[in-house]
Amino acid sequence: MSATEDGELLGRERETAFLDGILQAAISHGEGAAILLRGPAGIGKSALLAWARNAARRHGFAVLGAVGSVAESELAFGGFHQVFWPLLKRSRTLPPRDREVLERALGLGEESPAGATPLGASALTLLTEAARDRPLLVVVDDVHWMDGSSTAVFTFLHRHIAALPVVFIGAGREDSPATDRWTAEPLRVEALDPSAAETLLRRCHPTLPVTAARRVLTEAAGNPLALQELPVLPDDEHDTGLPGRMPLAHRLEYLFAERIRSLPADAAHTLLLAALGGRVGMRNTGARATAAAPEDPCAVYPPGDPAAVLAAVEASGLAHLDGNGVLAFRHPLVRSAVISLASPEEERAAHRFLAGRLDAGDPRRLRHETLAAVLPDASLAERLADAARQIARRGGDAEGAVLMDRAAALSTDAASHTARLTWAAVMAARGGRLAHTAELVEELKRRPIPPGSAPLFAYAVVYVDQSHRIDFESSFTLLPQALDLLSQTGVEPFEGLAEQIYFKLLLATSYTDDPRGRRALEKHADAVSPLARLCRAVWSDPPRTAHGATRALDVLNREMSEEQEAGAAWLLLWTATAVDAADETLWRRFTGQHAYATQGSVAKARFYQDYLRGRWESAAACLREAEAADDRGYHCNALLFRHYYAHFLAGRGDEQGLREVEALIEPSASGARMRFVTDHLVHLRALVALAHGRYEEAYLHLVQLMSPGVLPRGLPWFHLPFFDLVVAAVHTGRRREATAHVEAGRAARMDDISAHHAFLLAAASAVAAADEVADACYRAAYAVEDAETWVFGMARLRLAHGSWLRRRRRAEAFDVLHRARDAFRRLGAEPWAERCEEELTAAGSPMAAVAGRGRLTGQERRIAQLAATGLTNKEIGTALQVSPRTVAAHLYKIFPKLGVTSRAAISRALADASADQD
Repeated sequence: MSATEDGELLGRERETAFLDGILQAAISHGEGAAILLRGPAGIGKSALLAWARNAARRHGFAVLGAVGSVAESELAFGGFHQVFWPLLKRSRTLPPRDREVLERALGLGEESPAGATPLGASALTLLTEAARDRPLLVVVDDVHWMDGSSTAVFTFLHRHIAALPVVFIGAGREDSPATDRWTAEPLRVEALDPSAAETLLRRCHPTLPVTAARRVLTEAAGNPLALQELPVLPDDEHDTGLPGRMPLAHRLEYLFAERIRSLPADAAHTLLLAALGGRVGMRNTGARATAAAPEDPCAVYPPGDPAAVLAAVEASGLAHLDGNGVLAFRHPLVRSAVISLASPEEERAAHRFLAGRLDAGDPRRLRHETLAAVLPDASLAERLADAARQIARRGGDAEGAVLMDRAAALSTDAASHTARLTWAAVMAARGGRLAHTAELVEELKRRPIPPGSAPLFAYAVVYVDQSHRIDFESSFTLLPQALDLLSQTGVEPFEGLAEQIYFKLLLATSYTDDPRGRRALEKHADAVSPLARLCRAVWSDPPRTAHGATRALDVLNREMSEEQEAGAAWLLLWTATAVDAADETLWRRFTGQHAYATQGSVAKARFYQDYLRGRWESAAACLREAEAADDRGYHCNALLFRHYYAHFLAGRGDEQGLREVEALIEPSASGARMRFVTDHLVHLRALVALAHGRYEEAYLHLVQLMSPGVLPRGLPWFHLPFFDLVVAAVHTGRRREATAHVEAGRAARMDDISAHHAFLLAAASAVAAADEVADACYRAAYAVEDAETWVFGMARLRLAHGSWLRRRRRAEAFDVLHRARDAFRRLGAEPWAERCEEELTAAGSPMAAVAGRGRLTGQERRIAQLAATGLTNKEIGTALQVSPRTVAAHLYKIFPKLGVTSRAAISRALADASADQD
């Protein structure tokens, strides 16, 4: 231990001060937080967790906890069970649905009927209820060994506790990919400084000679566990032996292994039982030890003399009895060393021993039986497959995949092996283990696929190709055949497979506009649900097929049962995304579903809506999600998260940032023929050009997507560039084209698709309107239902209106422009805010010129700035909507005020003026 007598940790002032601040914030302000302690083995993460537990109890927190372990990493919701079991009595106060969901996850109720249940939301409700009495601290050690289903739920909770007095503190090794999936604010635990390291060494080994102490301090490099254990190594192993060339963690494991080899056989066997997942129970009665009470349902009892075993184990310093009388290891590296020393035969024998002492219905027994098996076993394989399906129905797809994979390995016939391996691939994908799915799919491709497994195999292959490889070709070769086969047989490997295959095909078609997908979707449209047909309508050709879509979606959403909801999450999200109708009601329905596949879709839809609705502070989180998706192997998700991040950059006029993101995603998108992304990038380039007043450039980009007066097929999100094309056309003197485009929108009844479509049509109509009706058109756009929802679009509309009012010297221009400028500044869209400032200046606030030669009015300054870029009088007039003659008259006044005689000198004069003002 590295603690002082008063409980403080040596050399950990920075970490403890940070953790104490988190606890104080929960007490004083009701603010929650999720922290992850990261660092190598032995660095002191567990000691910090112990400090946090003690500090929290002193502050009046209720403390909950869980510890990940290798043995239980495959048991679905094992970590969740550790944390939430003590709170179960409080579930009586929860709504019946939340109580039912929690009891199912804890193994107390019937299996969930279908799909992943909204466990995250129910767990959050329970935490909220528990935190009414006092703040909560949840401590999770060894997160790198936590089961995937619990990790998914904890990840959901991390994102939703900010307004609760609830603190999560986890700890995990920094070199483990599983640690990267633990979404929390990282706090890296560094090595102890030299002074603290020496103090700890002297406390643990006060008689160590000075020379030896120096050697240990050098080799330990501030690692507390090494400082306590390395002095035990013989001198020659510090200098010349093999351990000296090993990484520090391996050296420590080697040291523990030497102690294990010296133990009596019964004691070493007992440690192996504990390392493989047995809760080895004993009771220390002072002079002797006995096996724990036989009625203890969680413990197994070792052979031999308990007193002799316990004495040998505790004398070695490798393990001790915890407060419950269960054997606990000195450090996780001891567990690793015990397992690495055992032969395969010894491991299998230990698993058989453990299996024989557990009840037949205990899921741990099945695991131990599996790990003890050597030869194929049809009965055991069938029991494993049944358990895998049950776990998956509870939402434990990741753990179900592991069991199904083992069931395949133990199958006695090729058809069963292939069918179970296919199931394992699908479960792994749904459980967030896409890289493993890819490995299984490659293995399956080398095998003949039984006809009954062909649709499921196609689904697994396409899942990997779309999500992992960003390749959509198999979507159009395999999925139509799978739909044909399912429609002929009428038999689905699992309920809703045809609907999910249809959605995967719809997704690929929406991304690529491949005609093969369109034909197959049309062929099978009558066989799918009304929601699937609506989703196809809004993504196929919305100007002609999506009228009334928002109303239809609202009806289907209200009528959907919870069982239907679990399977329809992706369809609902994708339909709502098409018509920009994914609101808080929809988030509440789906954010509780914790499976990564669903959460990834929810996150993508949410970031897009954040962009449209002005929640641009989430841009950084969008980029973090991209990195997390890449880590999980969901490379298409990562590309799309960066694609949505590019929207925030373009809206802010960040040209350099947009170019950098475009360089990352455009090659992959082009290679996959993802028009959805490449066309969006064209639009975003145009948006940046508009932000900087380069209207001709913007117009040329936009006509690559749609011709004036034409709402094209193959551009389901046509409404987004619709308004921009009208703006660019008006500012480049193409008023006839702008009018034609507005008329096309009206003829297509664009305003009957969604509220956002209606707002953009009204905004475009105002910009293109003749002077005598323009003001009324602007006010009509403001009055469109939910117009204020679209924060960025509304700010741009006010900028256009304020500019129109300013040119007509209307006093209300000031208020309209001020509101636009304030909105742009809240969004961080500085180029747009500067445009508002220029308009406000032109409306009446004169600006200083240089050296007292004269003062430029706002309009004169804008003309000077445009002339400095090399634009002709005609081009300047078009941009500012004045005549070339007016531009010439202003330039005649500008030259003497700036003290120049040519257009070429304007740029330098303006730069000098800016420097003088600074």
